[in-house]
Amino acid sequence: MAETAAAPPKKEEPPITIKKYANRRLYNTATSTYVTLDHLAQMVKDGAEFVVYDAKTGEDITRQVLTHIIVEEEGKGQSLLPLSFLRHLISFYGDSLQTIVPRYLDFSMQSFARNQEQMRTYMGDALTGLMPFGRFEEMGKQNMVLFENAMKMFSPFFPGEVGRGPAARETPGEKPKTGGEDEIEDLRAKLERMQRQLDQLTGGKKE
Repeated sequence: MAETAAAPPKKEEPPITIKKYANRRLYNTATSTYVTLDHLAQMVKDGAEFVVYDAKTGEDITRQVLTHIIVEEEGKGQSLLPLSFLRHLISFYGDSLQTIVPRYLDFSMQSFARNQEQMRTYMGDALTGLMPFGRFEEMGKQNMVLFENAMKMFSPFFPGEVGRGPAARETPGEKPKTGGEDEIEDLRAKLERMQRQLDQLTGGKKE
């Protein structure tokens, strides 16, 4: 019996190029049409990837345009960003933690997106008189623990890790370990802790 040839992997589509002109008009090169910020907002919701370039300088201004979309949406009364969040975010500009904040926000939003169906279930419970916010808080705490553990693995100077050399983990009567053995054991323990926390976050389900 002849084996069926495996289908070739699908090529990842390059992002759509949007050009912004001096008159603030946005041009979609894929459809050869002018678009608005509302069109770009809908493209984001539809999962379409795009990048925005300044038509004159060629500069990538995608971040500025996406920020402008958020400002426009907030101005329509569809507020997603609490005032306290905005104040905290502004306070981190120029702070020593500024480089960590984007990774934390990205990690948190990706985790939220992965659990969005569970979130919708919680909100459905809320409409029937239940209060799901305790569950949200617990999930947020779990996400924070996962992020902190990931940071500890990649940064030896993460708070709470400084000064934790091999001697700090030795117990009386235990044979001293070499630096390499100690690092491997420490890394294995961290990976095991992260796996347990991931199992708890996903309800103990494994693929």
